[in-house]
Amino acid sequence: MNLHEYQAKALLRKFGAAIPDGENATSPDGAADAARRLGGDVWVVKAQIHAGARAQAGGVRMVSSPEKAAAAARDLLGKHIVTAQTGPEGIAVKSVYVEKACDVEREIYAAIIVHRAKASVVVLVGRESGTGVERTLARRETLFELPFGPDGADQAGIEAMAAFLSIDQDQARKVADMLTQARRAFIELDARLIELNPLALTKTGDVMALDAKMIIDDNAMWRHPELEELRDKDETHPLERAADQFEINYARMDGNIGILTMGAGLGLATMDMIIDEGGHPANFMDVRPMATRDQVAEGIKLLINDNRVKVILVMAVGGGLLHCDTIAEGLGHVFGKTGAAKPVVYYAVGTGKEISELTLKNQGIPVAITDSMEEAVEEAVRIAGSGSA
Repeated sequence: MNLHEYQAKALLRKFGAAIPDGENATSPDGAADAARRLGGDVWVVKAQIHAGARAQAGGVRMVSSPEKAAAAARDLLGKHIVTAQTGPEGIAVKSVYVEKACDVEREIYAAIIVHRAKASVVVLVGRESGTGVERTLARRETLFELPFGPDGADQAGIEAMAAFLSIDQDQARKVADMLTQARRAFIELDARLIELNPLALTKTGDVMALDAKMIIDDNAMWRHPELEELRDKDETHPLERAADQFEINYARMDGNIGILTMGAGLGLATMDMIIDEGGHPANFMDVRPMATRDQVAEGIKLLINDNRVKVILVMAVGGGLLHCDTIAEGLGHVFGKTGAAKPVVYYAVGTGKEISELTLKNQGIPVAITDSMEEAVEEAVRIAGSGSA
């Protein structure tokens, strides 16, 4: 679950993180009133959408009076902000966050993530921040991993971070304190990501989070029912909301080849293979290991009803709790009830492979059964490129 900036900052503040004073507003008058209540003489008015690079798209405004805060809100509310993360249609702004401006001396980058190879929570600090930081993160020399022990940030690590960032020990301790609080929030809230970009070092020697991005693990939401009210369903595509109801991992893409796989790794590999072959995935879809025939059927329905999808590519790897024949039964259930004629390319291996292929043939489903992943991808790309549907 993605959170808006104002929601993430409110949660971080509860854990003791230093956050500039701010208020969310849904109207121009509300923005002006917020500026007056916050006090000061300079504020930042920020569009609240689930996407980065807002400043580049005009979604962040510096203002010097409550009246100008109202004007900025008037211009932003209802506007579609288009960034590299929104797609060409953009996202409509429903609220703005009004925040007191800080006297910033320097900005750095910080993030808390799960490092799967290490099976641990990792705290990263970068020398660079702001728009375009993603381009620098791939270069290892721009990032420092702050080590943590049972009692918090490691003292030697803090000293090394100070040298890495070229800051004094006092500032480094304040950065470590901020990241300790953010790390505690990450663990206690079952987050998948907390990103502080930028993390500001102010001229008064303070450390403040000027922006905050937080993603909560949906699989842990049962432990945090109080957070459910923070979910902005309007910023989740209807197909993704529908998939979530049936416990299907789904993410919408911009292509025309619908994908259903058993396993997230297989799904990602399939998408890579499609792109390498010159095709364009319409989605990522991974059915859970305990999926039922009906849940598989609901996933297939999403692809059938998606007008962008020209062909459905199914990669079934049977084993454990989920067998290939369950996938075939789901396909048969949908096509038998709806009479859909959308072409399907099918590859199966593992438990239930032969039964699943026999099921599809006996039910007369318009499916091309292939002998390898490569053949399946090639056939799906060919059909999608021919315009057949």
